[in-house]
Amino acid sequence: MVEQVALNNIAIVLCRPFHPGNIGSAARAMKTMGLSDLRLVTPQQFPDPQAETMACGAVDVLEKTGVFANLPDALADCSLVVGLSARTRNLAVEARGPRVVAEELAALARQHKVALVFGNETYGLSNEELGYCQALVHIPANPEYSSLNLAAAVQVMCYELRMASLAGVAGDESSAELATQDALEGYFRHLEQVLVEIGFLDPANPGRMMPRLRRLYARARLEPTELNILRGILTETQRSLKNAAAGKTAVGKAVE
Repeated sequence: MVEQVALNNIAIVLCRPFHPGNIGSAARAMKTMGLSDLRLVTPQQFPDPQAETMACGAVDVLEKTGVFANLPDALADCSLVVGLSARTRNLAVEARGPRVVAEELAALARQHKVALVFGNETYGLSNEELGYCQALVHIPANPEYSSLNLAAAVQVMCYELRMASLAGVAGDESSAELATQDALEGYFRHLEQVLVEIGFLDPANPGRMMPRLRRLYARARLEPTELNILRGILTETQRSLKNAAAGKTAVGKAVE
């Protein structure tokens, strides 16, 4: 079924979860809505009996849960990453509502791997972790009491994802392949290196240059071929810099 294919392509990523019970409850929330790809980034304690207890009949989700040392590794195979933003931040991209984001994720997940990222129970996602996300989602809870439990937030989003998948919402169903997060991270490292080499970026005082460039490229939804073109431009820039430096050295020796 098309809707199940989409749900299978949606990864739920929990960053630095502290309570193993929340991991189990998240697994249960996922299974009730047909999702099964749970990924953990540096959990405080996992595996854990409390996680299995809270998972109830979703222990099978826990058994195949991936545990990663860092967020980039957890997102390596994903073409779209959405982070849950629990509070207003000074960010270049506005957080959207759960239903709109779920429709976008479900549509893209028909052909691509996508991820929804949740932060720590106490602090949420750090600015660095949010930097790996191409879009943000915010659950509009009661402003007078907006403290939403991690597993409850997972349940809300998984419900919206299931409803969007079952509805077969219209979206980007093109056959175009999208660059994975792993490929994008390689490009961003290369881009930052070149910007430093040409003197456009001061590594001692980088400001928000790279986060803003990340947001810019996130809106483009780059394909692998397009990313290869950009990497080629960077490589040629470095080659030109090297040749220019070699030419100056040769001229200097000739003058001597």
